[in-house]
Amino acid sequence: MLLVLSLVVLHAASAQQKGIVNNANSPYVKLKSIDMGDCIWTEGFWADKFKAATESMVPYMGEVLCGDTGHALNNFKIAAGEKEGHHHGMRWHDGDFYKYMEAVSYVYAQTKDKKLLKELDEYIRIIGKAQEEDGYLQTQIQLNPEVDRYDNRKYHEMYNTGHLLTSACIHYRVTGQRNFLDIAIKHADYLYTIFMPEDKKYGRFGFNQTQIMGLVELYRTVGDQRYLKLAEKFINNRGKYRVEETPATEGYPIGDMVQEYTPLRKEDEAVGHAVLALYFYAGAADVYSETGEKALLDALDRLWENVTDKKMYVTGAVGQTHYGASTNRQMIEEGFIDEYMMPNMTAYNETCANICNSMFSKRMLDIHGESKYADIMELVMYNSGLSGISLDGKNYYYANPLRVIDGARDYSKMNTEFPERQPYLECFCCPPNLVRTVSKLSGWAYSKTANGIAVNLYGGNKLNTKLLDGSELKITQVTKYPWEGRIKLTIDKCKKGAFDITLRIPNWARGTRITVNNMDAGIDVKEGKFAVVNRAWKKGDEVVIDMPMNINLVEGHSRIEEVRNQVAIKRGPIVYCIESPDLPQGTDIVDVYLNGEVPQKAVFNSDLLGGVTTVEAALLLRKDSNKEKMYKTVRKPVFESYKTRLVPYFSWSNRGRSEMTVFMPVVW
Repeated sequence: MLLVLSLVVLHAASAQQKGIVNNANSPYVKLKSIDMGDCIWTEGFWADKFKAATESMVPYMGEVLCGDTGHALNNFKIAAGEKEGHHHGMRWHDGDFYKYMEAVSYVYAQTKDKKLLKELDEYIRIIGKAQEEDGYLQTQIQLNPEVDRYDNRKYHEMYNTGHLLTSACIHYRVTGQRNFLDIAIKHADYLYTIFMPEDKKYGRFGFNQTQIMGLVELYRTVGDQRYLKLAEKFINNRGKYRVEETPATEGYPIGDMVQEYTPLRKEDEAVGHAVLALYFYAGAADVYSETGEKALLDALDRLWENVTDKKMYVTGAVGQTHYGASTNRQMIEEGFIDEYMMPNMTAYNETCANICNSMFSKRMLDIHGESKYADIMELVMYNSGLSGISLDGKNYYYANPLRVIDGARDYSKMNTEFPERQPYLECFCCPPNLVRTVSKLSGWAYSKTANGIAVNLYGGNKLNTKLLDGSELKITQVTKYPWEGRIKLTIDKCKKGAFDITLRIPNWARGTRITVNNMDAGIDVKEGKFAVVNRAWKKGDEVVIDMPMNINLVEGHSRIEEVRNQVAIKRGPIVYCIESPDLPQGTDIVDVYLNGEVPQKAVFNSDLLGGVTTVEAALLLRKDSNKEKMYKTVRKPVFESYKTRLVPYFSWSNRGRSEMTVFMPVVW
């Protein structure tokens, strides 16, 4: 009966906007998503990355996950009775496969490649056959006779559920087909019967928070209020029950690690596992977008500020350590520790956590309509997001440190950190998370405002959308951003009458000028804010944004001990690093100092690392550093001058095994 009701509501809601985050009808957001496929990258940086996703990232990932290496599809086949064998992979492997399917859907939205649709239909057929009659679907449990459903939260059933629901909603919006969505509805209806009633065991169960986002997406897609109510209940349950070890919690840390020590509405510090935390915050932001509860938003504002101002790296990365403790002295893994405690070499910075940071900021951008959230979104995507994947799209990093010293770490004792990128990570959550984000990023480039369009991200693209009043808008954007700061927007089609074009001015872009048809726009332009140009536009109008692309030396807060008296180099949104292929053979990265007296110079290299702008700099290589004793008496250091180049952080480790550092001591 529940499935029938959901399908009735689905029919009524089928005319809704089909945005990537379908917030067209969300009453408490200032920025509304464009439809999938409305913006298509045409040339330049993100067009190249989307092409890599289409031609390399997604196909290669399909080979891995659908074969015996990744084994994810095999797990569904075994559960469906189409293959003999046992479950292989991590307990959250189903969710990784759903993320891969989501990435395929995004690619199909732009390419309309029928081969992709056929592949998705076959995956969905197998998944549907694997699903139990009552809606349950978790291969890691179904193929393990020794474990019952929702018996122990370490099996990550909620994580898999969230990605199932999200992927199914995206697939429906892209294709208009209900085959995957029906599976998601059936599963969510079952979930409601288990978790909506008050129960202490299940009240502490939903710690890996993707189910909150998935349930809100399903609510937005089919209009069934039960899914929103259940999403809100998962938020309300955190911090509600006494934190103690029970049979349902054994095998996984409790308390701050899983966001259950302090109720969200009372929280003012990001704690615990960075991915679990940020998925939780993003889900809560989705719930706020539908309910408008002020206490939720107040907490999210506090948490965003805490992450961004006190626990985030210069690359936008988050999750300072692999193992540690929260400020409440509770064990945590892969997560947040004390404010300003920012190690470089042992920085964990899981790729998933970095991507989650951009997801959270995207939702806060939609809610508040303020440029600062898009700044973080962009910072992550150009730096600590892309650093998780090789330029060819086939090798991955799970952790993203800011300094790598050869021989300083024993990688044999680590399970997710490696000296070089890996073609397959046993814990495979990060690669599909990154690939699905690259594949959908054009949907983040623009948002609909109350009276026009906002430009959130810059890159060569074509926009063909309808504004909130139903009028058609077509824009062509031409730019070499992020290597150059000039962006030209040409109006190809628009309504009669005035409307807003809202332009993000990044927080580093001091001195930006905006012209309309070669005349000063006559508006207030301030870095870190949106600039609003309102006029009666016509076909052929040109808006040009000129951002100074200065090379900046960036220092950390005085309380960040590891980078005191050191600087990082940043140009536009790109953070740079020095890598050993650009140093004399045998040079230790810890002996590299920046000569602050010599100006740096930006040079585009079309034949290096797929075409990047490098920063030419004068370095000082120390010849007498201490590598013998714990402490020794020092005299005036001996330096050798050396001119070389720094490369974008995202491009490091694409030229073989190497040392690298983002921060360097500087000599003035």
